[in-house]
Amino acid sequence: MSTSAQDKEYSLEAVPRSERSSFWHILVVMLGFTFFSASMWSGGQLGTGLTFLQFVLAVLAGNLILGAYTGALAYMAADTGLSTHLLARFAFGEKGSYLASFMLAMTQIGWFGVGVAMFALPVNKVTGIDTTLLIVIFGILMTATVYFGIKALAILSFIACPSIAILGTISVTDAANSVGGLQGLLQYQPTQAISMATALTICVGSFISGGTLTPDFTRFANSKRNGVIATVIAFFIGNSLMFFFGAIGAIATGEADVSEVMFLQGMILPAIVILGLNIWTTNDNALYASGLGLSNITKVTIKKVVIFNGVVGTALAWWLYNNFVDFLTFLGSTLPPIGAIILADFFIVNREKYKDFKQAKFVSVNVTAIVAWVAGVLLATFAPGIPPLNAIIGSALVYVVITLVGKKGRQ
Repeated sequence: MSTSAQDKEYSLEAVPRSERSSFWHILVVMLGFTFFSASMWSGGQLGTGLTFLQFVLAVLAGNLILGAYTGALAYMAADTGLSTHLLARFAFGEKGSYLASFMLAMTQIGWFGVGVAMFALPVNKVTGIDTTLLIVIFGILMTATVYFGIKALAILSFIACPSIAILGTISVTDAANSVGGLQGLLQYQPTQAISMATALTICVGSFISGGTLTPDFTRFANSKRNGVIATVIAFFIGNSLMFFFGAIGAIATGEADVSEVMFLQGMILPAIVILGLNIWTTNDNALYASGLGLSNITKVTIKKVVIFNGVVGTALAWWLYNNFVDFLTFLGSTLPPIGAIILADFFIVNREKYKDFKQAKFVSVNVTAIVAWVAGVLLATFAPGIPPLNAIIGSALVYVVITLVGKKGRQ
């Protein structure tokens, strides 16, 4: 039964061609997604651990990997019109997809709560308004935006992204000038150098978990080409910009977050604006994705689910911020194998030919996908090399090999 009459977000079905959006609409949503404060912290780690040229190479290489991964997911989503969670049904099975949806949803609700607290704390320092009250206010406002769906996310990102880019660039340029401009940055030598392998791990790991949710937004693209190009540009521009902000800020002032740099520069109001918009765009995307995940499990449409998720994330924000960040980071490491298995199933096992979602019949649980997911998590945790790549390549290989061997055995 179609839910489109009640659910214009198409949380339980494919997005119809008539409801697809333009390149620019998808681009601003994806840019808002990639404008992420934690990427600035990662950029700070890279900036202070590498020479500036090494930093540029690491960011370009890391975002090339991220762009390839998320671009492939965007292609799938634009082709099928399906979210990450509905695509997971083909690879994991109907109930097997619940594992993927649960892991993705819980991680995003957790980060939503952390983000609310991250905004409330500095505002409290500046204004003296009670932190708990600020958490409640910001949680309600962010949840309200998500309630109005993908179009509201696009409007917010359209306002936020240019503001962050312009104000951030002004601040970081001023910070760079304080250490001799470009020449000073090129002469910078790290006191505690990190390897390029470590740098790539930090760069790729900073957003590959969030990148797994790319289909939740690019399923609205009006063509595969537009979905892929918008996604790749967003990661190369948005994620790279956050890394450069973080690196230059850390080298010049010791602070990776551009809003903290602005506080040091006395730009109090712009700092609050940038911090708020940066967290708001990421938080709204996270809450939206978590709503799609729990919709897949409960079969309740996204508008109702996001209210519940927003209330939970807001109520637990302070506790999550103080106690849960390390666990959320670990939980995030379990997400890339999900994307890799979905990609392997679509491109290799099924050769880009999925049945129409309404007519498709799914097994209850595809054990092969669960085994491949566990293998990917173990490889990311224990194998040498770059953990996110270990997870993606390892889980995809295990899934394809077991699936193809199983098919030959049945012939």
